[in-house]
Order: sequence, then C-alpha cells, then structure tokens
Amino acid sequence: MRRMRSAAPSIPDRGQSVLLALAVFMAVLLIGCAQVWAIEARREVRPDGLVLLHAEKNNLPIVEVTLLVKASPSDEPPEKAGLANLVAELLPEGTKTRTSEQISEEIEFVGGGLDASTGRDYTTITLSVLKKDIDKGFELFSDILLNPVFPEDEISRKKELIKGGLRQSEEDPEFVAQREFRKALYGPHPYGRLISGSPSTIDAIGRDDLLWFYRTFYRPNNSILAVVGDISYEEVEALLDRYLSGWKPGAVPEVELPAAPGLKEKVEITIDRSLTQASMLLGHLGIKRSNPDYYAVSVMNYILGGGGFASRLMSRIRDDMGLAYDVYSSFDSGMYGGIFEVRVQTKNKSAKTVIGVILDELERMRREPVTDAELGDAKAFLTGSFPRRLDTMKKIAAFLTVTEFYGLGIDYDRKYPQYIDSVTKEDVLSVARKYLDPERYVLVVVADLKKAGF
Repeated sequence: MRRMRSAAPSIPDRGQSVLLALAVFMAVLLIGCAQVWAIEARREVRPDGLVLLHAEKNNLPIVEVTLLVKASPSDEPPEKAGLANLVAELLPEGTKTRTSEQISEEIEFVGGGLDASTGRDYTTITLSVLKKDIDKGFELFSDILLNPVFPEDEISRKKELIKGGLRQSEEDPEFVAQREFRKALYGPHPYGRLISGSPSTIDAIGRDDLLWFYRTFYRPNNSILAVVGDISYEEVEALLDRYLSGWKPGAVPEVELPAAPGLKEKVEITIDRSLTQASMLLGHLGIKRSNPDYYAVSVMNYILGGGGFASRLMSRIRDDMGLAYDVYSSFDSGMYGGIFEVRVQTKNKSAKTVIGVILDELERMRREPVTDAELGDAKAFLTGSFPRRLDTMKKIAAFLTVTEFYGLGIDYDRKYPQYIDSVTKEDVLSVARKYLDPERYVLVVVADLKKAGF
C-alpha cells in the first residue's frame, strides 16, 4: 500500500512521535550497552611467542578462555583432507594421564566446558569455568593441549562418527548445494573442500599424520590466547607460568596456497532429487577479510539480502511475490579469500523465476545508487547490533582472538562503528560494481529437475 503524504506536514502526528521516542530510547540503550561491554583489553607477546589478550570483567565470577591456533585445512595435504579437523576432535579424547571419560567427568564435575573445533582458517580450544575452579580448568585445558596421545581406538571411533555425519548430511539439499558450490569456485584450493574431509581422505589419515600435524602447528608462537572474566592479568600470568611453561615454540612452515581460479563464464550445476522444494545457491568469489572495502561491502550486502525483512531480495521474492519463506545473501570473508552467495528455497515450479529476480536485483544494485533510507537503515542496524557480539564473556574472548588473527587491532570494537558510518552511497555503488557479477557466477540447483524445468 502506498502511503499518502499529508498536505500540511507541519506537526508530527502521535504515531510519529511515539516512533521518534522509541528510536531515541533504543539509541540510548545501545549506547549504554556499548559502554557496559566496551573492551578494555591488554595485549602482550610472551617470550615463547604466544600472543596474550586479557580483559578483566568482574560482573560475574566466570572465566572464559579461547586459544586460537593457526592450524587449519590450509595446512594439511589435500589427499588427507580432514586432518586438521580430526586433530582438534581428538584433543579431548585422551592424554598421557587421563582417558576421554576422565576428562569429560572432571570438567562436568565443576560445571565447566572444554571444547576444540576447526574452521577454515584456524582451530580453537575453549574453556569456560567458574573463577573458584580456574586451577582445575587450566589443569584440564593444558592437559589436552600439551599431552594428547591420539589413542588408536579413539581415532577409529572418531573417524566413523565423522563419516557417519557426512553420510547423513547427504540427505540435506543445502549441504549438497554448498559442497558443490565451493568445489566449483575454489577447485584445488583448501577453501573448496569440506573441513571434515571426505570418507576416502579420512581413511587415509593415520596416527603418525595426527602426531606430525599436532607437533608442527600446535606451537605457542603460532597461537593467540584470550582470557576474559573475573581474573586479573597477574593471575593469568601465574596460571600460564604454572600450566603452560612446558609448551615450547618451534619453526612453523609457511604453506603456499594455489590461487582460486575465478570464473570465466556462468557455471550451472543441477542435482536431481525427489523434492518438493528446490534448494538453490547462486554466487561467486568474494573478498578477503583484510580487504579495505569490507565495510562498504557489509553495508551493500545488508541492503541487497543480508538485512532480513529489510533487504531487497526478501522484499521482492517473499513479500511481493510470495515465492520463498526466506532468502538471503552473504559475503563470507576469510584469510585467503571469500565467497559471495545467495541462498533460497522455493517450489520447484518457481525456481527459474526466483533465479531471474536474484539476477535482476544484482544488476539493480550495480546500476542505481541506494536510497538515503536504505543506507541509513543499514548503518543503524550494523552499528546498533554490534554490541550484541560482545554481550557475553565468551563472545568477547572469541572476538579478541579473531580480531588479532586478522590484524584488526586491539581497539577494533571502538573503530568498527566509525568504519561503517563512513560508508557513502557512492561507496556502496562502487563495491557493488566491483564485487557483484550477474554474468559470471556459479548456480547450484538441488531439485526435482523435471518439475523445476532444468
């Protein structure tokens, strides 16, 4: 419905006044939240090369620890894909002094959490524990970090669990689409394969491979440690001296990665499944996290499809046409590259129509400047929602390690809003023309292909 303008807009009506008051209230609330959760962090490089980040927060008697190790799928041989992930999965599954069951029981007894996981760029080990149990927490944390033994029975069990998960994922059309999408974009690059590897590459991994990877990359001079919570810097130093003094630095090899090949033309991948809904993924290569255009791209993507109900794609495909429950776009940026993608599920018969609308919106974003209202809304959301990234100690610990890893600076929490606020309509148009390509892209369709018209 089109809103008619009043002939004499001199005095705001009651509804506008209420909205204005609400906006002011939310702004004050967000400012207050940002002040409460502002990070006063300290950064030190220890003699062993470990980067230590500390933020004292005394509002709760909790300590959160995140260790980021620069060990990822980019460091593993391609024929043994999944090695980095398998090492992380096995860290809590047995040490020189404790079995997997003992580790689990001891951390649960104090109501804490201890976990390890691998992403595309790094591995993290996390500890969550009450302040009164910090010694027990660090004892267990250091044990799985310094003394893993990778027992053969646990290796076999974990391999079967991972392969079982992969078989189950084959039933998920979104998983299948994402796997084929990355493979088509990145080719032999590590970003093009699954973090967990494939059944054949997992089977190729032996205990000697696990030991080699662990001994090579799990070094203090290849790691970042964030400690956040009810603990002083002096207490952290004492814990590290007590529990991590045996962690020795070492030479870490630099891995040379092949460049992503890029696209010379449109690539269409269709997978026939007996489905009532078509799962589709359309996109191409994006940008590295270090790209200075990252903030303009964030604003542009919010307007295009990252802003939920406020985005153009959602407005047209869901609200105007009723062809999908959800549609969104994203720029996933990493150390060595990134991807741009639009994801959507729709009825088979409307698949081609939805693809056409997506391409129209990409072209419109490249052709026309965004409106002042769109720009203002995007900035308001990105800066206003930013404090929610820092509203728990666990999030702060993760945030500190990631900002250090990507070289964003210890004061990034204060600079981010400035970066977003500085983006102009001209910047948005410029990055849209630079990083959106409605001609050369990968399209993956998992659907009943006959009904979808492919």
